[in-house]
Amino acid sequence: MSHSNPNPNPHRRFATPQSLSDWLKPRLPSDSFDSWGVKPGTKNVHNLFLELSEGETTLINDNDDSSPPELSDGTVRDRNRPLSEKMKPGETLEAAVARAVREELGSVIGDGDGVVRIVPDSYVKKVEERVSVSYPGLPARYVLHSVDAVVDGLPDGDFCTEEGAEYEDTGENRVADAAICCKKHYWRWVDANAV
Repeated sequence: MSHSNPNPNPHRRFATPQSLSDWLKPRLPSDSFDSWGVKPGTKNVHNLFLELSEGETTLINDNDDSSPPELSDGTVRDRNRPLSEKMKPGETLEAAVARAVREELGSVIGDGDGVVRIVPDSYVKKVEERVSVSYPGLPARYVLHSVDAVVDGLPDGDFCTEEGAEYEDTGENRVADAAICCKKHYWRWVDANAV
């Protein structure tokens, strides 16, 4: 049995970063939008366009076009947080964990099989609603899936990793070249109770 949805297609799709920018700009505070990619720790419109294209993030808007859009995101990457990564559409938790470790820590642990073991019964799901850190002024809903994991091959002390390209460009407009990416990450060990 199905029921009618008053807003059957709430997810917005955009052909270019410019069309996304044109749609967002009048809906967000100008000082917030102007800080995207300029204020430290923020990303730019090209990043959001790529996240939308990859299905990692969706923009949801109700029928009132004057209201601000809402960002629905897989997880948040933030300073002083445990390793985190956005989940891909249809990706299992186990696959997401393995990919996250490979992408974030691969430069120090290599690509060997069996380096990641999820601790049984450690899975927790949490939903947070707050203004986006990466995209100031944009209300966001973060669905956070967390697990404890054992990762073989990590250094005993503080260490640094290098991350490869987050997105591959398939189009002629080279969107990924204009996106902001973090290539170097600094890691330190903390007590589990402090996380």
